[in-house]
Amino acid sequence: MKRFGLTLVAAFCVTVLTFAAGNQPTTEKWEGRINVEKLSRFLKLTDKQEQEVANICEYFSEQMQRATSSKKDQEKMLHNAIYGNLKLMKQTLNEKQYAEYTKVLNATLQNKGIVVK
Repeated sequence: MKRFGLTLVAAFCVTVLTFAAGNQPTTEKWEGRINVEKLSRFLKLTDKQEQEVANICEYFSEQMQRATSSKKDQEKMLHNAIYGNLKLMKQTLNEKQYAEYTKVLNATLQNKGIVVK
């Protein structure tokens, strides 16, 4: 009976650890592709804004790829990439567009498992 109880506890622990390991934040999932056309339609950008947003997204993708492949100061690089992107977008978008963009970016980062503190 004692052996059965220990086996049950061990199986439970392995199950919990396996489940928890799958939910850890990771930055390995960043693919660096942002569909600017869909983002442009969603935010209702002007032609000038669309070009600027495309440039910002390209720069952001480069910075994110650099940050996720870094072995040193990865969290700092992620922070700088994300907040740099937000700063550039704030200068380009109006208040309503920027509010919508921050929601989209936050959801995207969460879906990718990227957590920035």
